[in-house]
Amino acid sequence: MYSDLQLTDDRPVYIQVKDYMKRLMLKGGLQAKQKLPSTRELSTLMKVSRSTVLLAYAELEEEGLIYAVKGKGNYVSPSIGTPETETPPWEPDWSDRVSDYALQAEQLDLMKHGSGAERGEISFTSIAPDEKLFDLHNVKRAFLDRMSLEGEVLLNYGYAKGYRPLMQYLLRYMENKGVDLEGKDILITNGFTEGFDLVLSALRKRSGRALCENPTHHTAIKNLRLHQFELTGVDMESDGLNLKQLENKLASDTYDLAYLVPSYHNPTGIVTSPAKRAEIIRLMNQYKVPVIEDGFNEELRYSGSHVSPLITSVGKGSGLIYLGSFSKVLFPGLRVGWIIADQALIDFLESMKRARSIHTSTLDQSLLYQYLSNGHFEKYLKRARTEYKRKYELVVRCLKQHLPMCRISGEGGLHLFVQFPEAFSTRELLEACKAKGVTFMPGDTFYLEEGQGQNTMRLGFSRVSDENIRKGIRIIGEIAAKWR
Repeated sequence: MYSDLQLTDDRPVYIQVKDYMKRLMLKGGLQAKQKLPSTRELSTLMKVSRSTVLLAYAELEEEGLIYAVKGKGNYVSPSIGTPETETPPWEPDWSDRVSDYALQAEQLDLMKHGSGAERGEISFTSIAPDEKLFDLHNVKRAFLDRMSLEGEVLLNYGYAKGYRPLMQYLLRYMENKGVDLEGKDILITNGFTEGFDLVLSALRKRSGRALCENPTHHTAIKNLRLHQFELTGVDMESDGLNLKQLENKLASDTYDLAYLVPSYHNPTGIVTSPAKRAEIIRLMNQYKVPVIEDGFNEELRYSGSHVSPLITSVGKGSGLIYLGSFSKVLFPGLRVGWIIADQALIDFLESMKRARSIHTSTLDQSLLYQYLSNGHFEKYLKRARTEYKRKYELVVRCLKQHLPMCRISGEGGLHLFVQFPEAFSTRELLEACKAKGVTFMPGDTFYLEEGQGQNTMRLGFSRVSDENIRKGIRIIGEIAAKWR
């Protein structure tokens, strides 16, 4: 005892000594009223300084875990220990007590049940930004700038609606994209997912049905199903939704909402054409279906001209709810997103936000605001776009070389979608590739119906090195060629 203390470099030594002694007391290694070693003796046993032990004992005494007797030493508090008449432990079966929501969330948890990558594997599963590109120097500078201005305020409670300077910045940002802000307002959220959950929770179910692209973002599918929506998919064409199919579905049923990803669609990477965007809005207005637009990767286009978000097409209309985030462009660890929608809806969402999470971290919001207002975003975006475009073009070349039988889609963003001949199984391909140290996302993950998309896969390239891009796609191609 005492000599098995293992010190680490990430915490003060006296705190580690205090925690070690505390664990011994709580686990019965040290009994109530037991005399403790002297500070000199314990420092020798633990190979730490005597001053360290003095500090640790002082902390333990302040917590009421030990007490000092003048001239005799330190003793364990009488209150430490297990009562003689202990209540028998109760071990409920939580799988029988959790809600249907919790059960379904666990079943749909892709991170838990999906194709996770092992250490050393070449993984094309992620579409997170490459942390090697993060502008750490200017992030630190922004943090220090903001803390020096209002540090105490930032560490207190904030407002449910958001940090005002960031809200104003984002409103201008969206206005510069062409959004008519008349009658609209903004709410800051903990990334896309909280914003989406808030909106789904707020909307009353009339039909219980929702429209979306097929395939679509798995997180969206999961959340829509957790909110008990019956999903109807509309097939994707090379320039966006199949409009004839969309109109037929709108005419034959009623829907509570539509969820759409018009730019660098996940998983196909397709960018919906301007003409189709206008027609989609016309149809949704005609059939009075609210649209939730996922802004996703709007900034990461590598070819062609900028395409405005759907919300710019509604003008002063209030039937579209825009969910924005910099997670795929800047720093997803900050967990800052936003909703732009009709003022009346934002008013309800603000109250829901306050009831659920009180507010998004003011520290995170202020850091993002200062970084943006310091003018670093545009420079970072230019560098990131250049690097991701280079990787994107490399992946396209490798796919054309090693998988010539496949159809590729994706005009930007951090991933590409690959479609094999009809009878091909990418689930089987994945198992064979994993044995060779390569993983990817099988495309059926993103489809609404079982059995759909079995010949497709999504390749995320943002965090994969050039060498591993070449090697990984070559391995996929070699294995796929044997099954043709």
